[in-house]
Amino acid sequence: MTPLAPMPFPESSFALTLGLLLLAPLAIAGIAVVNTGLGRSRSAMQSLLGSLVVISTAMIAFAVVGSAIAAGTNSDHVFRLAGKAWNWAGAGPLFLSGLGASPARMQLAVLFELLSVALVVLIPWGSGADRLRLPAGAAIAAIIGAVVFPLAAHWTWGGGWLSQLGANFSSGGGLFDGGGAASVHALGGLSALAVVWIAGPRKGKFPREGLSTAMPGHNVVYVLLGCLIALVGWLAWNMAGSLLWLNAAPGALAVTAVNTLLSAAAALVATFSVTRIRFGKPDASLCANGWLSGLVTSSACAGLVSPLAALFTGLVAGIITPLLVELFELALSIDDPSGAVSVHGAAGLWGLAAAGMFAPQQGQFVAQLIGVSTLLGLMLPLVYFVFWLLNRVLPFRVDPDGERIGMDLHELGGNAYPEFVVHRDESYR
Repeated sequence: MTPLAPMPFPESSFALTLGLLLLAPLAIAGIAVVNTGLGRSRSAMQSLLGSLVVISTAMIAFAVVGSAIAAGTNSDHVFRLAGKAWNWAGAGPLFLSGLGASPARMQLAVLFELLSVALVVLIPWGSGADRLRLPAGAAIAAIIGAVVFPLAAHWTWGGGWLSQLGANFSSGGGLFDGGGAASVHALGGLSALAVVWIAGPRKGKFPREGLSTAMPGHNVVYVLLGCLIALVGWLAWNMAGSLLWLNAAPGALAVTAVNTLLSAAAALVATFSVTRIRFGKPDASLCANGWLSGLVTSSACAGLVSPLAALFTGLVAGIITPLLVELFELALSIDDPSGAVSVHGAAGLWGLAAAGMFAPQQGQFVAQLIGVSTLLGLMLPLVYFVFWLLNRVLPFRVDPDGERIGMDLHELGGNAYPEFVVHRDESYR
């Protein structure tokens, strides 16, 4: 399947894409439920309410400012390299002015991007569980929605310099990112890493250097249910992205759906096997992370590769995800309750590279590697620096007493489960 130059949408494709995008929020709902289940019971209400808050903040920031940066219109925001003009930012109108009079394809692109920014901000929110303050989460979401995500979206989807790699640098068709593996998942995972570094681990997580205390999620049923909910949204998401960004024909969408399912299934089987071999029994939470990592990988590959390649990429994602979760926690002392750095960050980067390996376009692998390098070498330092500055003004981490009694009681004045005794950690006494 070869992405073509943007063209007007026929009415049938418009209706199909719109219908798919109306199902895509199920992926957002699934991730929100997974994040809540992987956190502590005394922070469950803050986690789910916070999901709504960060989503709302990010979408408003994107509508007011970010959409102008992400726009695919021609602008003077270019830099010149090797005699070529490379576009780094759009020049659309603020406040989504004139959206109703825009071409149908542009309207769908804005809707896709609004949903994408909502998913991006949930990823670091989940990683900061049990200690990230709600005002700080909203501020992080505003920055991502206004500046960080729009830049990435313009570079990949809006005619920016990564999508120009094919024309300007003879690298395939430019960066391919049909389902948002780069501009949604890898960006979200790297943002999560920055948040975790700045906020630090939960109290009692690493009592002594080299050791880690297990802090299992309070409701694995939520986690597994969230995975099933997310699957429906992911199928719609990948198919809508193929129509919008890869110019797929409607008749090719069945293969995109099949690849999405195979990638997730292979990843789950791989994680199930790895955890059973490693721990004697399969780990349900890590299996859920493996399932999601397969879906994340499919965001890059589903519309580009064969079913066999999709199966392979999911298998690799499912193997590396539990190993990376353990590596980050035990070797690097990174406390990531949702596993987002591995699930979204690492799996998203792997998916981008795999799409280049298996895509039929000549030179596509180079374009995909440039995209991966840009995320690691440019976006991660940028996000970390901006978040570091924000933390100086609006501290990310709750005070020790708030962490002790739980984010629900501290920030919302109640508990998600008032009829039950909320567990308190011995390390706080």
